Amino acid sequence: MQQAVLCGYYGMGNAGDEALLAALLQMLPPTIQPLVLSANPKATEKLHQVEACDRYSVFALIKALKRSDIFIWGGGSLMQDVTSARNPIYYGGLMGLAYGMGLKTVAWAQGIGPLNRGLSRAIAKQAFQRCSLVSVRDGGSAQLLADWSVPSVMAPDPVWALTSEHPHHLSSVPAPRIAVMLRSHPLLTAQRLANVIEALIYLQKTTDTYLLLIPFQPSKDLAIAEQIHGAIPEQSMVLIDENPRSLKGIFHGVEMAIAMRYHGLIMAAAEGCRCSAISYDPKVSRLMNDQDIPGWELADLPDDPHAIAMTWIEQFANGDPLSHTQISSLKDRALIHHQLLTNL
Repeated sequence: MQQAVLCGYYGMGNAGDEALLAALLQMLPPTIQPLVLSANPKATEKLHQVEACDRYSVFALIKALKRSDIFIWGGGSLMQDVTSARNPIYYGGLMGLAYGMGLKTVAWAQGIGPLNRGLSRAIAKQAFQRCSLVSVRDGGSAQLLADWSVPSVMAPDPVWALTSEHPHHLSSVPAPRIAVMLRSHPLLTAQRLANVIEALIYLQKTTDTYLLLIPFQPSKDLAIAEQIHGAIPEQSMVLIDENPRSLKGIFHGVEMAIAMRYHGLIMAAAEGCRCSAISYDPKVSRLMNDQDIPGWELADLPDDPHAIAMTWIEQFANGDPLSHTQISSLKDRALIHHQLLTNL
């Protein structure tokens, strides 16, 4: 039995990253014992039934690495300097420390960039070049690694293949349902948000639907969800589900999803739900392009709430979800990330 340290944006209250951890644990060979670096070890242990330690404790980090054989850089946009210039330094530093201590290092299901600073690019290049195995989730990341002469395999995001569970708390919620997953962002100005809320009110009335307002990361999303609920109190609810599998299962009972959140779109599409996206990040734009998901760049969101609403109404009435064949193919191809782990 080998032990692997799993490193990612875990324990931060972000449902997308918790879904990535759940998918990694699902795909990890049974001969490997996981130890998760987490911002909230107790919450991680309770949610995922796995041993965890404090990602901010130098003593705990060194102790975890000393007793381990493998270091797995878990999925997601870890190597990017848009949300923080410290990200490449932290994750690259950990990778370098693990490599220096003799652990086998793996970069798993990575979405690389944007890397706008020269130092960030240099750290990322060195970190990936030291990895024994690398898998990425998009063509842009694969091309960047190819430019750095780093071999990698590419496959869809692992959350496509995450096993979903039926959420019991959905049975009493009126149908049909539309899920809404928005997040705070500098480009989502007060006026743009007001336009979106007005469009959602019109959408709800026209389609006679019930809105599920799902904050994927409550620290960034909850205030917006509550503001929308305040505008449509009788026909909406704020729904927080920390379990990634039951969160994904929610979308099996949803007619359409309107999302800024990357993994919200993946979960919804994987469960056969119609989708409309608002992109705040290149990874969302790539997903929209790859899967023909309609929507807007956040900066290009129409100023007319009626135009937004009419686009959503058309998608609700006549839009097509991904076909069973497309979903099956994406899930099967996402298992390439599992195959990579079997090489450990």
